[in-house]
Amino acid sequence: MTAIDQNAVETLFTEARTHNVWKDQEVSEDTLRKIYQLMHFGPTSMNCQPLRVLFLKSQEAKERLKPALMPGNQEKTMKSPVVAVLSYDTKFYEHLPRMFSHNKDAKSLFEGKTDFINTTAFRNSSIQGGYFILAARAVGLSAGPMSGFNNAAVDEEFFPDG
Repeated sequence: MTAIDQNAVETLFTEARTHNVWKDQEVSEDTLRKIYQLMHFGPTSMNCQPLRVLFLKSQEAKERLKPALMPGNQEKTMKSPVVAVLSYDTKFYEHLPRMFSHNKDAKSLFEGKTDFINTTAFRNSSIQGGYFILAARAVGLSAGPMSGFNNAAVDEEFFPDG
């Protein structure tokens, strides 16, 4: 493995900060696909890849999110060209026969084990959330995590079926 150059290190880490102000420019569907494609190559345990991403681009979609945001996050979120809502799939293990194909029994390790499923999904989607930010920066976008929101309200609005 070779080291990445100093410019890449700065882009991904040393000059990277969570942004609060955005450029007034469109983020293309192609760019969003590139971010997702890069992110999904990052390692997770058993290649489980539980992260699911919902991109909110329209003002109407972002307005649906607004009531769940803390007041200090509302304006910057509404002005963002795109918001990525990161969630996880608790049925990720259904995909293990394809994603972790060298172990055909991997799916059975999770079946009926709700605590193990939830812990694995949360932990690995959190890792993937970090990959997502790095991928966004790698394609030239400003990005950062945001915790100032009501998780239950987001789930109810965007993922009512769980």
